[in-house]
Amino acid sequence: MTESTPAPSARERRPGAATPSQLPPCLDASTRNGARRTLRRARRELLAARSPAGHWTGYLSSSALSTTTAVCALETLRRSGGDDPELATLVERGTQWLIENANDDGGFGDTPESPTNISTTTLVWATLAMLRDARAEGSDRAALDRTAGAAEAWLAREVGTLTPAAIAATISARYGVDKTFAVPILTLCAIAGRFGEGRDAFRDVPQLPFELAALPHAAFRFVGLPVVSYALPALIAIGQVRHHVRPTANPITRLARAATRRPTLRKLAAIQPESGGFLEATPLTSFVLLSLVASGERDNVVAKKAIAFLRASIRDDGSWPIDTDLATWVTTLSIQALAAGGDLESAIDDGSRDALARWLLDQQTRVTHPYTHAAPGAWSWTNRTGGVPDADDTPGALVALARLRDAGAAPRGAIDDAARAGIGWLLDLQNRDGGIPTFCRGWGKLPFDRSSPDLTAHALRAFCAWLPHLADDDLATRTRRAIEHTLAFLIASQDAAGSWTPLWFGNPHTADEENPVYGTARVLACAPALPDVLRSQAHEAFARARTWLVSVQNEDGGFGGGPGAPSTIEETSLAIDALAATRDTGRDTSAPHDEPLARACRWLTARVDADGFPASPIGLYFAKLWYWERLYPIVFTTAALERVLAKSPCAVTSTGDPAAR
Repeated sequence: MTESTPAPSARERRPGAATPSQLPPCLDASTRNGARRTLRRARRELLAARSPAGHWTGYLSSSALSTTTAVCALETLRRSGGDDPELATLVERGTQWLIENANDDGGFGDTPESPTNISTTTLVWATLAMLRDARAEGSDRAALDRTAGAAEAWLAREVGTLTPAAIAATISARYGVDKTFAVPILTLCAIAGRFGEGRDAFRDVPQLPFELAALPHAAFRFVGLPVVSYALPALIAIGQVRHHVRPTANPITRLARAATRRPTLRKLAAIQPESGGFLEATPLTSFVLLSLVASGERDNVVAKKAIAFLRASIRDDGSWPIDTDLATWVTTLSIQALAAGGDLESAIDDGSRDALARWLLDQQTRVTHPYTHAAPGAWSWTNRTGGVPDADDTPGALVALARLRDAGAAPRGAIDDAARAGIGWLLDLQNRDGGIPTFCRGWGKLPFDRSSPDLTAHALRAFCAWLPHLADDDLATRTRRAIEHTLAFLIASQDAAGSWTPLWFGNPHTADEENPVYGTARVLACAPALPDVLRSQAHEAFARARTWLVSVQNEDGGFGGGPGAPSTIEETSLAIDALAATRDTGRDTSAPHDEPLARACRWLTARVDADGFPASPIGLYFAKLWYWERLYPIVFTTAALERVLAKSPCAVTSTGDPAAR
């Protein structure tokens, strides 16, 4: 490619993208050349990461939390009887991985790169102490003693005392009214023998009202479940083990729980996916298995399928990831990233674009989901059977399909039909406040069921991408109204500083473990897609957000998740993308932020030149649990530099050879 290559034509450029002539220069020649070099490398690595089937699968970090819950569940199963020598092997492999991946302070984070946290360290301590108590003297026992002792020492410093009441109070304080993860942690501690024996072991473990699971699904949002919408398996299994070991003294409640024990176990079996893994998640599946075994249900069909899932998902090094994969999510992110500069055709050939479109169409749900009762027409984060339709992956698929359609992908009729169904699904999910929740409309009592800015902004982009292609009918009218309603929610939910806080991404290095850089960047990214009149209405909010974003830029030029957090490739790329996306959104907001944008590009280029694309644990699983995804830094870098260079006077353009870019 040469400097004289012409800029993309209006036909090639994505709808709403600004032409280079509309904008003043934002990158000097040296910074622009470095950005081109980094973009070529990111595109090359991203395209090379496709699976043989042509889509992306990605790779999630191994997790101490996943590994320790799996080890504890399998060890409890092994001790319950039966003759399966493989169980001991799986336990030993997982235990060795935990020993080798303790932090220097003796505690454990969710990934090997994560700082120590109370939840994961408590779980690892309980598991290793259980194993240590039964292990004979020798080198294996010595390693266990050291690792379990160091975790115990860290925990004692953090909690003050290791009494069951103190641990329960500390864990409960971390999660507040949401019992989704606090009660499973305490249940594992009780089953592992850390809280005493028999009934006493569950004295400090709250009782989950599993009997409520016997109600019709439509009633769940009204009865005040103490767990979030996706945690029904935990409600049933963990509620049952506590009732089994320490039933309530209230005779009426005890009778109700006894009467609903079998019906709720049948419901648990009905919502278990074919893979055996609830949400494809090792921790949730392990908690269910552990609880079933401890309540005398080791031969239950749910337990057998959960065992098969854990056996199938262990890695060669003995660890388990937080989830099997995010194949649908990373595929839609990758398509959006490659299309961010308006020239998807040069990155992916005709046949590959058609194959990606067909693959995404195949992932759309066709029936009511047995777990959340979500209507047909949506997408989940993975193509595996444990995925659940949600309101981040559905907009992701819709935007990706719109980009593929704009680039000529076929079959266009099927894409249009799928988009109508997906848009309708999102419209039906929208809350009264205008925001978009993750799984279920109206479940706003607990944090992970609320409307959130990141999901709402993604849905807004999907609505705007498809509105021009909708017939002038009721769906188009509803979509226009939804665009106004979602934008109103975003403006109303902006905090006083000018930022937005996301739901499904965080940062372990910020004071509150939140990630306003991610949230703010995701909201700003939808600005170019807005109709002019609505963009004008949001001008003040976007200007405040840009000013806030620049204010938290680190001295090195990069961005972390918030003020003072170390710079990462992911968050710096997101900030670049946001600043570039809003350079032309109104009046006097561009020029003051060009130098911060250039500084961020220089940091990104230097970091990639030095280290490649190391992933950082910014992904937030439920309940403040962290993960990294190997593709995130590559995808976010590609998206950011595609956008910033497409808005530069010397845009990166097609030569017909993706590698040449």
